[in-house]
Amino acid sequence: MTRQIDGTILTPQGWIDGRLTYDTRIAAVRGDPVPEPAPPYVLPGFVDLHVHGGGGADMMEGTEAIRTAARLHARHGTTAFCPTSVTAPTGDLDAFLDAVRDVMEDPPEDGARPLGAHLEGPFVNPGKLGAQPPFARPADAGQLKAWAARARIRIMTLAPEMDPDDALLDALQAAGIRVQLGHSLCDYARAKAALALGAGITHLYNAMSVMAHRDNGLCGAAFAHADFAEIIPDLIHVEAGAILAARRAIPHLYGVTDATGGAGMPDGTYRLGSYEVEKFEGAMRLPDGTLAGSALTMNTALRNLVSIGLPLDEASRRLSTYPADWLGLPDLGRLTPGAGADLLVLDADLSLTRVVVGGRDIPDLR
Repeated sequence: MTRQIDGTILTPQGWIDGRLTYDTRIAAVRGDPVPEPAPPYVLPGFVDLHVHGGGGADMMEGTEAIRTAARLHARHGTTAFCPTSVTAPTGDLDAFLDAVRDVMEDPPEDGARPLGAHLEGPFVNPGKLGAQPPFARPADAGQLKAWAARARIRIMTLAPEMDPDDALLDALQAAGIRVQLGHSLCDYARAKAALALGAGITHLYNAMSVMAHRDNGLCGAAFAHADFAEIIPDLIHVEAGAILAARRAIPHLYGVTDATGGAGMPDGTYRLGSYEVEKFEGAMRLPDGTLAGSALTMNTALRNLVSIGLPLDEASRRLSTYPADWLGLPDLGRLTPGAGADLLVLDADLSLTRVVVGGRDIPDLR
């Protein structure tokens, strides 16, 4: 059944005042261009490529945990996402990938759509784990191929110094899996070489060798050479000025939540892989105070980006279009005929009034 939404619609060509019609896909977008948007705003659904959990659930716990997180994040505007692992033993990652496969085959009708797994580790530097559990190990292209046979993997975060001959990077690219650099102590030259081969960046600034005027590392290479990079716009992991600096340097900087089970939940203790993490004052931390993922949701990310000076259309693109582009998915992250009917309606306060995933309305918005 064809339905419609009226409002100020963000199209790839800019804002129009008009009407969008859709069923499971967008049928038509018609209207007149406007120089400035006015509510209700109609935006593409958010695409979150780095999310560990939500609604009290950690995705390493299995299928029901992934479904719980998918429901929670859909109520906050995420319409498609990559369930993300932590560094863990092989058996735990096998089970995680099996769960991702099962949820992709039978996604919740009232949740965000899983696009495939993001493996954050285990081929990361043990000296730059951040809040990753202590199961890092050297790159193993054979193990990667075994994991790719279990489930669709979209992204792998690795430390390039753990893959000195680029065998893993080559295997990832041959399998159509996006490479992201993170949890790394590599130097500038090693990072530059990996970026030249098409790699992106995981949670820019966090858990990586620094940007500096001498002894530059991964962060500095990202500023000089990256085209796509994640950033966590919770204003805790990265302050406003650092986000704005990265925005000027990296053309397709895009936002992720890096959300854990504490997203959408009250203060308390939650799981992150084999760790317990504490939610307090909007942040997730290990007992020693180390940031451990976030409690961010994408609707808050949008408001944060607007609050630091980004226009609404740009903030939206950095949470929807750019991450879809990074995965090479032209039918996501944009409101254009033929694209999936994943869309949001927001009021003047940028609060969600409607979320549509594949043509279905999501109940109980937050």
